Parts: sequence; C-alpha cells; structure tokens
Amino acid sequence: MYLTDRVAVITGGAGGIGAALGRRFVAEGAAAVVLADLNADAARAVAQAIGPVAHAVGVDVTDERQVRTLVEETERQYGRIDLFCANAGVATGGGVEAPDADWDRAWRVNVLAHVYAARAVLPAMLHRGQGYLLMTCSAAGVLTAVGDAPYTATKHAAVGFAEWLAITYRDAGIRVSALCPQGVDTPMLAEGLAAGHLGARVIAASGAVLTPDQVADAAVAGLAEERFLILPHPEVAGYARRRAEDPDGWQAGVRKLVRKLRAASQ
Repeated sequence: MYLTDRVAVITGGAGGIGAALGRRFVAEGAAAVVLADLNADAARAVAQAIGPVAHAVGVDVTDERQVRTLVEETERQYGRIDLFCANAGVATGGGVEAPDADWDRAWRVNVLAHVYAARAVLPAMLHRGQGYLLMTCSAAGVLTAVGDAPYTATKHAAVGFAEWLAITYRDAGIRVSALCPQGVDTPMLAEGLAAGHLGARVIAASGAVLTPDQVADAAVAGLAEERFLILPHPEVAGYARRRAEDPDGWQAGVRKLVRKLRAASQ
C-alpha cells in the first residue's frame, strides 16, 4: 500500500512511533490522518503541528465501544478507512510477580485493543474488498523482552493474532503487517531506564536504538511491499532465525548478557 490519498487511523498517536507515523503518512500524501490517544490534548498538539489533514480524538483503546465509535465517526467523515494502525502499547517492567492489574492492562492494551480494532474496521474493508491493518507488536513478539513477562507474553499474542488475521483475510483483499521494532527512543524506553527496568537496560546496551522517525520510514517501506513482518532493526531477523534453530543456545546468550548487566550495576 502507498499512502497517497489514503485515510489512516493511528492509535497511540500522541507521541513516539504513533506521532512519527502520522508525520510520515502526511508527507507521503495521505488524504487524512486521525491520531487517536488516551491523551487527547497531546494528540491535538501533534495534529496541529502536522497540518490540516491531521486531526485528533481522545480514545481509550481498551474500551471497545470507544474504538467502534472512532471507526464509525472516521468512516462517516471520510467515507472509508484505508489503513488502521493499532499502535498503542504499554510495558510493565515486571516478572511473574507483577500484579494482576499490570497483567490485565498489558493484555487489554497490547492484545485486546488489536482485536477491537479488527472487529470495528473489518466489516467495511471486507465489503470494499480492500483494507490494511498495521499492528505495532515489537521485536518482543518474535524474541523476548528480558525483565518484562507481561510485555513478552502479550506481544507474542499480538504477533500471533496478526498472523491469524493475515492468513484468514488475505484472499479477501485485506493486508496485515506486524511492525516489530526493537529499541526505539520513546517515552516508554526513557521511563523504563529511569525505573531501572532490566529490559530497558538491555535495549540501551545493545547500541541499536532507533528514532521514531526511522521506525516510521521502515513502516512506510514495509507497507509499500506489503510485508507481514516489518523489522526496522534488520538484525532481529537473524536473532529470530538463531532462536528458532538453536533455542537453548539463544537463551544461553541472552542469559549471559543479563548476567553481565547485573554485574555491572552492582
């Protein structure tokens, strides 16, 4: 899919990757970009900076009724949604001991929000015989997020759901991509580092932290090629192959890195 004259909706659009996607889509000639975010004021500020084809709405992606309303109002205003980017996500920094509330929030934002988006946009897309879903799933969805069990589990679920959609609806004209960046210079990473989360420290130590704009560039290229897995960090493909071919060796390597980081912090 090329973005010229397209109508796109982006959740988590108030900052980070979502805002970068909005800027890039407009630069590509999108007809309209709707930035949806729990922080409506921040989303409005981004939309105003992008220009007149962008506008913002306040949406809680864990509330299916709000997601459905977002889709209905966008379709009413613009006639269609060509591309829905389910981009909102949360990390916890917790392990198995993370409170149930953290597990539940990760599940609702990182997985169910994708389900709600698909339920809302698919009927009209299927009627037209075309449409695109871009789901931000993270490299944690094909590898792991060291130190964050809820994030790892839910991002794997998100990739699995995206793959199911791609298999089920491709022949009906629906395209699906899973955007899986590794380290990105976003508030999520900054907050993780400030809190001392192990996963954030692993990402920072990798030396491969991209800007949100670089991730948006990769997303646009992947959409043009209609690739299922969009990997802004090319090395993730190699890691995934190594993990599949030698899971014990892969885990040993990650454990070694974790031990090194823990020793350095003592």
